[in-house]
Amino acid sequence: KGMEGNTVMRDGGEEQEAFTDSEMRRHMRFLKSLLDVLPNPYQGQDSNRITIAYFTIGALDLLGAVPDGTAEGGAVDKKAAIDYIYSCQVLPSPDHPLESETRWGFRGSAFLGLPYDCSGADAKVGNTLDQSHIAMTYVALATLRVLGDDYSRVNKRAILHALKAAHRPDGSVCPVSGGSESDMRFIYCSAAISYMLQDWSSFDTENSLRYILASQSYDYALAQGPAQESHGGSTYCGIATLSLMGYLDALPHKDELIRWLIERQVTGFQGRLNKDPDTCYSFWIGATLTMLDALHLANPVLSKGFSMSCQTPYGGFSKCPDAHPDILHTYFALCGLQMMGKPGIGALDVRLGMSARASAGFASLYPGGMKTAREAGHVVSLEKAK
Repeated sequence: KGMEGNTVMRDGGEEQEAFTDSEMRRHMRFLKSLLDVLPNPYQGQDSNRITIAYFTIGALDLLGAVPDGTAEGGAVDKKAAIDYIYSCQVLPSPDHPLESETRWGFRGSAFLGLPYDCSGADAKVGNTLDQSHIAMTYVALATLRVLGDDYSRVNKRAILHALKAAHRPDGSVCPVSGGSESDMRFIYCSAAISYMLQDWSSFDTENSLRYILASQSYDYALAQGPAQESHGGSTYCGIATLSLMGYLDALPHKDELIRWLIERQVTGFQGRLNKDPDTCYSFWIGATLTMLDALHLANPVLSKGFSMSCQTPYGGFSKCPDAHPDILHTYFALCGLQMMGKPGIGALDVRLGMSARASAGFASLYPGGMKTAREAGHVVSLEKAK
């Protein structure tokens, strides 16, 4: 196994086979079908179009169909996609100034029917029903980076204002203004947003660190919150947050957690004990093992074999064999296959959930380098956090 930062460059030792031309054509056709009009099975997800775009454009990027930087061409109309994402930015207005509310960021789509505006300028008239969601803000910023955008139209100040209000006293994060569920998923989104914007001023480092450590269960994996059941997805969110914060060394029982992660491999990976394997966990578990420098302990032959058994004749991947493909499992299956050494898939930055190619582009936005919360001066006593 070779690694550079969080970019996976792993060869499992056995003979590697790339996708055949026929397989690649089917995958490209499946992915391109999601770029314009939503197919019928996805119409119920109209309010989550940016999430679908994140998975679709991210998968195309891993397959080499998104040119680097601002270059056009490939499978995606970059300008149209970037403009659409910016049209979903929830912005202050003269009648709703920035400091008066905390609903700024990105919404999931244009489902409210508001006037199309991708300029990034403050709205002319506000709408109290127009609200961002922290997960949508995360996928919007990640997808903009994959597309080579420079964030010039991102209202960074407004997003950070909303982010600060989203943090709860117990260290969890609420995804929307006005109150809702709050758990590990949204702490990760807040950390990823802070990292991508390179501004940790709105992130509650101390309480978030305490919440993550308190969510480590009796089996040493992480749950959505304290005294809850551990899960592969919440474990990824917690470990990735610690990594982005620069506090991975605060994690106790690392070896025991690695054992729990390795025990999740049955052929593919399962998310919890006694569950069936699922292609998405090839990412959640595989990425966590990568951040803990333990991916070499997994069996790449079994993992790839399971994921390839979920490849469908229509293109794309399903969660399990003999099921219909969907875009979430297609993206995460590709990520898992890449980590396990399948050639022809671009390398990953597992902490941010994007290609290493896209992540490397942050260097042009922040010449001084990407800083974790710790490197940015948010120092926490590890003894106090425990």
